Amino acid sequence: MFTQRKTILSIIAGVSLALSQSAIAKDRVVHFYNWAGQIGNSTISDFEKSTGIKLVYDVYDSNEALEGKLMAGHSGFDVVSPSDSFLARQIKADIYLPLDKSKLPNWKNLDPNLMKLMANHDPDNKYAIPYVWMTTGIGYNIDKVKERLGEDAPVDSWDLVFKPENMEKLKDCGVAFLDAPTEILASALQYLGKDPNSTDAKDYTGAAYELLEKVRPNIRYFHSSQYITDLANGDICVILGWSGDILQSRDRANEAKNGVHVGYQIPKEGALVFFDTFAIPKDSANPDEAHEFLNFVMKPEIAAQVTNDVNFASANKVANDQFVKPEVKNDPAVYPKPEVMEKLFTLTVKEPKLERVITRTWTKLKTGK
Repeated sequence: MFTQRKTILSIIAGVSLALSQSAIAKDRVVHFYNWAGQIGNSTISDFEKSTGIKLVYDVYDSNEALEGKLMAGHSGFDVVSPSDSFLARQIKADIYLPLDKSKLPNWKNLDPNLMKLMANHDPDNKYAIPYVWMTTGIGYNIDKVKERLGEDAPVDSWDLVFKPENMEKLKDCGVAFLDAPTEILASALQYLGKDPNSTDAKDYTGAAYELLEKVRPNIRYFHSSQYITDLANGDICVILGWSGDILQSRDRANEAKNGVHVGYQIPKEGALVFFDTFAIPKDSANPDEAHEFLNFVMKPEIAAQVTNDVNFASANKVANDQFVKPEVKNDPAVYPKPEVMEKLFTLTVKEPKLERVITRTWTKLKTGK
């Protein structure tokens, strides 16, 4: 009887252990906070099938929104996607976990030249991987802009959005700007021939603000994701926005066959180029799973899937060499030509005092107060 009871207890214990292990396995999860529209069509499902790890996905549309959650602490996220200049500032705030590169064998696939550029924001590439990169430029409805400004419409110049006489003619078909103060003010300074990374507060409160104030009455709204749908549907005709998003608008309009023809131009005066990165917050509850996710998205075929689906240039060299579709790789709106690259600039980290000036200037511009 004792032996029988012992056997039953052993079986029960074994079943309990198996159930417990099963429960643990089911609990493997990654909470991922990413830019809206910036992931491949099947990346999430492919990751879950490949690893058995559940991916809980949430999105935002501004670096400021992400930074607010991270700085408040206990964000609940395991992987986040800050842009490079924001990453640099957040590294100084000590909110990221150093990457364990022994868990990232696919690190070798990243483009070494881009990694050197990333090191300007993340010394020794200690905290983040570059995911995609893009430019800030002008998206436009080809037909509506031509109708209002003629065949010689300056779509390849910041003149299109920074000259009041042009904006007045475009107002009726709808002009929108990103709700991204650092980027818009830097673009204005670049247009004015000033340093887009100026450390002089007067450049922001004076020259840049005065330029933008003149065109402000003709800007329908400031938003960092709404324009993707609006441009594709023909509800706006010009956006000062991000290349990848604008190219998504172009593709959506083409797929819908709605008669809307979308173009994208990097202004000839020069424009911002930036990386969106992946990093692991220091308070991540699932750092091992987060590393598995980072290693997964560094697989060349997975990295290429993102670029092929949503037109964001990849930071993965093997993906670019072998898996990115030729029509995407050869699109100068996605991968700018060398002579255009020479005129692009990156953002530097601003001192907190200057950041406050930029924020106040932007609020004044948007609200008039």
